[in-house]
Order: sequence, then structure tokens, then C-alpha cells
Amino acid sequence: MNYLKLREEQLKSAIREDYFADYKYTQLGNIDFVVAKHNTQGVRTDLFEDDIGDLKSILWAEAKQGNTHDIYESFVQLLLTIGKERSFEHNLPPKYIGAFDAEKFAFIEYHDIQEIFYQNDFNWNVTPSNHDTKEFKQLHDLCQKLLEERSILFRFKSDSAELKKFIRTNFKITKDISEKISVTKNNFTFVFQKWEAAVKPSINVDWAKVNKAGIISADFFLADLLSRDNRSIKDNLFVVLKRKKYELAKKLDENGFLSYSSVEFKDEQKAYKEFWSIYKRPPQEEYWDYIIERRDLLVPQDIRERKGSFFTPQIWVEKSQQYLADVLGETWQDDYYIWDCCAGTGNLLNGLTNYDNVWASTLDKQDIDVMTDRVNNGWSMPENHIFQFDFLNDEFDKCPEELRQIINDPEKRKKLVIYINPPYAEAATTRTKTKTGTNKESVARNNKVFDRYGKSMGGAGNELFALFLMRCFKEIPDCIIGQFSTLKTIQAPNFLKFRNIFQAKLNSLFVVPADTFDNVKGKFPIGFFIWNTAPSGFSLISAVADVYDRNNDLIGNKSFYVPPEKKLLMDWLKTLHDKENEPIAYLRTLGSDFQNNGGVFLTLSPSKADFEQKKICEVTRNNFVNISCYFAVRQSIEATWLNDRDQFLFPNEGWQNDFEFQSDCLIFTLFHGQNSISSESLDKSIAMNHWIPFTREQVGCKSTFKSNFMNKFLKEFIASHSLNFSNEAQAVYDAGLELWKYYHTQTGAKPNASFYDIRKHFQGVNAKGHMNSSSEDSTYTDLISVLRTRQKALAQKIEQSVYKYGFLK
Repeated sequence: MNYLKLREEQLKSAIREDYFADYKYTQLGNIDFVVAKHNTQGVRTDLFEDDIGDLKSILWAEAKQGNTHDIYESFVQLLLTIGKERSFEHNLPPKYIGAFDAEKFAFIEYHDIQEIFYQNDFNWNVTPSNHDTKEFKQLHDLCQKLLEERSILFRFKSDSAELKKFIRTNFKITKDISEKISVTKNNFTFVFQKWEAAVKPSINVDWAKVNKAGIISADFFLADLLSRDNRSIKDNLFVVLKRKKYELAKKLDENGFLSYSSVEFKDEQKAYKEFWSIYKRPPQEEYWDYIIERRDLLVPQDIRERKGSFFTPQIWVEKSQQYLADVLGETWQDDYYIWDCCAGTGNLLNGLTNYDNVWASTLDKQDIDVMTDRVNNGWSMPENHIFQFDFLNDEFDKCPEELRQIINDPEKRKKLVIYINPPYAEAATTRTKTKTGTNKESVARNNKVFDRYGKSMGGAGNELFALFLMRCFKEIPDCIIGQFSTLKTIQAPNFLKFRNIFQAKLNSLFVVPADTFDNVKGKFPIGFFIWNTAPSGFSLISAVADVYDRNNDLIGNKSFYVPPEKKLLMDWLKTLHDKENEPIAYLRTLGSDFQNNGGVFLTLSPSKADFEQKKICEVTRNNFVNISCYFAVRQSIEATWLNDRDQFLFPNEGWQNDFEFQSDCLIFTLFHGQNSISSESLDKSIAMNHWIPFTREQVGCKSTFKSNFMNKFLKEFIASHSLNFSNEAQAVYDAGLELWKYYHTQTGAKPNASFYDIRKHFQGVNAKGHMNSSSEDSTYTDLISVLRTRQKALAQKIEQSVYKYGFLK
């Protein structure tokens, strides 16, 4: 059948009839297309409010009419829809998610993408259908390669028979309608969330106390899940189920007898029995290891941040070991001792060859059990080299004797490699800095290492990974450190005191995109550093790093620089303030690095909070040129994952006599999207819009402008310095003029409209009052496209001066 002329609802109906007639088709929030098998007998459906026992999803899919849509963008829209509505928390996840249009249908197994929904701090509250948001682009970058490699695509015209066979084979309908729900690697996180709501409250335990002891509810859930006939089938779990009670790990008491703690139910297992009447357990054996290894997905977010319960991707594990071999020699595993002192479940140690020289310690007893289980299943690590240890609190006398001897021997310490991907939690959060929350002091400050060194480290004392580094440097002198972290040790201004103390020599560094790491979002670099802590008085000024993309391809190298004290761009901005003269606008500013560029904009109506937090600089007739230079420097170079933490600096004096550079910045600022000046939101201290760069006659406006300041200023600036606009600046100015002229042909055009107002007129706003990303007016779309293209050319010209005058190194 030819689907090309069908509207979306007609297309969904046709696909359902042609390929999914044997299945139940239902609605699930805003997901376009849901295929399920229905269960109406033999299973209770009143246990949960959402009656999830009634619906077993096989497919959630995004539908698009026509055949012009990028299938991977459709997948991303579906992921945003699922993530925004948290569909996987309220409903059993399906076996597949998919995307289709009038030409093709693509599928990917849900478990291949489920970790995307557990990213840290990702903003899921964006409109899924808006493909221009930074969140959409971020998610697209994160999962495009995964979709390309693992999705299965069928074209209706050539693969119809194959598609029908795929559906028959994989979308099985069981004849046993009373079948329990199987727990798989697709849905075990969802089942855990339901278990926490239904069963956890019935367990007779003081959760605050057991959490302090390192036990979490996930341990009780795993004891339930990995059981048969009410008995856990894996005795090496930290918590095991013994019919009507749980038992915690056995240990020797003070008299040498083997003892254990037991936990019973409050309700004689009523809630427990009701819950497990729905789910089949244990899962298929092929899922056991995966579920245990991915226990980190069941760990609460704050605990994961504090303890570092995250996997290091295997490609970067292998890369880090390659770099250690390059620095220490090919036989480094035989010549050196290795200690991962925040090992988690030990995945950073995968691929090593001489485990007799390796030790692994971690804060959690549960992780010890996982590593021990790996040993029992063939991992070559000596079991007595795995031990529980709190690196930020315990003394080294708690280490195994052989490792303790290495730590205490000055010569052997030179052959000790501390090989870690330490936890990243910090005490200061965005909420702290904006006065909407409090420091998470129990995270980074409630430990003995902070007590010893934290105050001398300045802002770095808030960072757990920095505390790990400081203890290694101070208490295991001469050791080698191989560690993953952000580049704060080099680039962060608040690490100045840390760098003054931590004078280890950086021998090697490579960087990779942060979002290739498990549960990490955002476009910034994560580096693998190899430090030599031998006394050298080494002062870090800069570092050259090899740069790898997400596909593990070497794409070049990059220099990262230590920011000079009190010589950042924000320090320069302080010299530009003008509180004596009447403002014509306000510059809203934030930080001195690329990651904060989104918070830099021009406005006539700053928020009260911005004033209180001193994020505002008045723009006046006297400092307008300088502020334009500041603005253009911040916005002319695109922020990428690689430059995200690069610091803008206090410039040299050369820019002051480069009037062409200044005029370029003026024009760039007037027509940039972060120029949010609106005549509709005038601050009480600013009576009119001073930012119209044209005359009334130039744009064909029939009414006079309240202010002709900007047009006169530009003419006077050009005349006083005896120059013309550069070709690039003139091209932007001309494109802006055409846009203004077209606006003033519109019915209801306002004479004092700003650049922002004009864009808003044509693009409109959504339900939340935010400007849409596009317009249905084709003439406007052409005009704004020309302007943006010319603005990019001007930005490239300005970029040359940014480096020339030292705004960036």
C-alpha cells in the first residue's frame, strides 16, 4: 500500500491494520503508537493504581506522516516523550521502541537505550517535538551512533514480508493469559520502583540506620528477585531471602562464632506475596549477571554521586591502560603495583593481566560481594586483594598487609599506581550558588580527609575527586596516579589553592566527551590524567591533551591553560562598569567560560534575583562599545564539548586601538540572538528602546522613533575613527535592514520594535510564552536565514581578534 498521501492518524491506522491486526492497540500518554498484548484473567490488576498488570507493552513508537523525516530524530522525539512523562516508571517498558513514517519502520530493543533515562540533571521538561532545543540536540548526539548500530530498519515497499515475519517472530502472544510478568534487563528498574512502593514499607527495618551501614533497599529487592520458592538462589548477595525473613551477610562475632542479622516482615508477607504474584522469578539465568552488575541503576542518585557508583566505559578503560603503558612501559603491570581505591564493582580493572599486583577497595560491602562473585565465576583477581575501605576516612592500617607494606615503603611507593575513576559529587550545587538551597556538606565535607586538607584547598575542597587526589599526594608521596575526572584541576579558577599544593607532574592526558560515560550528561570533556607525585615543585601552567571523539577516533590535540589569578574576563568586565550614567540596557553575565555563555544576554528588564546576585552590568552611552566587545567575544565562538570549560581572559591592550574590531563587535551585538532587548518589557529606569540601528526613512516606518540614539551612535563612531564597516559587518547591517523593512510592511507593526520584538512577531510563542524556533512566513524565514549566515561570517572574523588580543589562549 502507498502510505505517502495519508495524514498521520490515517497512517497509524493503516500500519496497525496491515501489520499489527493481531495485537491490542492502545493509548499511553503522548506516545503515538502503542502495541500490547492484553491480559484479562488470572492476574490481579488492582495492586497498583495504574493497573500495570493489565497491559504488557511490546512496542512504543513515534509516527510521522510523509517520508521526509530523519528516522533517528523521530527516535529522539520518542525518547524525550518517554522521559518527560516518565512512562517507564508508571508502565512496564516494552520489548521494543520504534519510529516509522510512510516509507519505513525502525525498531530497537528497549534495554539498549534505557540508561539514557537515568542521566544526571537532564532537563526532560522540553517540548519533544521541538528539534531545535539544546536538549534535543544533546540527546541526538548521545544516541545517534547507538541507533545507527543497533536499530533494525524495514522499508514497506521492499521489506514488507520481512517486517511481517519479524513481528510474528518477536511479538509473541502467549496462549497462557494468566502468565506472570517476566523480569528482564528491559524492565528490572521499573519492577524495582514498583517493589519499593509496594513491598519496602512492609519490611521491618529502620532504613535510616541500615543506609548508614551501607545497605540499601535494592539489596532486599535483589534478594527477592533472585530467589526460588522464597529462598535466594545466590548466597553471596549481601542480603538473602530465607522464606519468611531476610538474612544479612554472615560474620564472626567477638567469640569467633558465625552470626548473622535477620529482618522480618511487618505484615506476615502480605504485600510481598501480592507483589510477587504478578512477577515471575527468578529471571532467566542469562539476565542474572547483567542485573547484578547494573545494580548501580537501582542506587539513589545522591548515593551514586557520593560513592561514585558509575561504570567507566570499556573503550576508555582500554584507552587509559594503553596510556599507562606508554608512560610507564609495556611491562608496567609486572613492574608496578596497582590499587583502585574506589573500585565499585571493579570494571576499571577489566583487561589487566597481572592481578597478583592489583588491589581493589570500595566503600560498599555490596560491591565487594559483586567482585567476589566475579572471582567465583572466573575473574583472575585474588579474592584477598578485594577489601572494603573508605578512602576518605579509614587509615591505611586497614589495608591488606602486603599493600600496607607498599604504602609504607618509600621505594615501593614509587612503583604504586593509584588507578581510579573517583566519585564526582561536590558540596556546592547550582541551587546553593543561587541561594535556593544549602550545601551538601555531608557529601564532600563530612570526612577526615576534608578535615585535614579541605580548608587549605579552597573551592576544590568541595569536590570528592579532589580530596582523593590530595590524600594520595600528601599521604602516598611518590606514587603514580592515573585518574578520570573533569578538567577542573587545570581550568577551574576556584582550584587555585589546590594547584598551589598539588604540585604533581602531569605526564600524560587524553580527553573524551563526558556524555560517553554512564549516567553523565552535558557537553564537556572528561580527561584521563597520569600524575607523578614525586617531589618536583612542578607548577602546572598548561597541558596538551590528545582528543578522542565518541567513536574512539583520535581527532587531534588541544592545549588547556591554567587561568591566571584575577585575570579572567569577569575581572575585565569589572573595569567597564558605569554606575554614574543613565543605562540604555543591562548586560546579564555569568562566569568566564563557554559553559556559561547561555547566561550572557542583553535585556531591558533583568530579574530581581540577577540584581541581588550581582549578575548585572549597566550598559550606558559611555561603555556601550566596550560592552559590545565583551558580548561579541563571549558569543562569537560556538561552545562545544571540547572548549566548554575554557576560560575567557583579561585582554591585552591591543583591542583599544583596533576600531574595526570594535565596529565589528557593535554590529554583531545588535543582531545576535542573545540580544533580548524588547520594547514591550521596559525597565522603569529605561523609558524607551535605544537599540534601533536605522532611521525611520530607511525601514519605511510611518511613525517617528522615540529614540534615534543607536543610528546616530553608529554614524558618529564610523566618522570619528575615519573608517567604514568591514565587508562582513556591512553585510550583516544590510541583512538586518531588509528584515526591518519587511517587518514594517506588516499590519500592526510597532514603530519602536526591537530586533527581539521583530523575531517574536514572526515566530510567535508557545504555551509557556517562549519564542518558537521557526516561522510559517517564508519571506521572513529567508531573510532571517541570510542574516544568520552573514552573522556567522562576521563571528569568524571576530574570532581571529579574540585570540590576537588574548581574550582566549
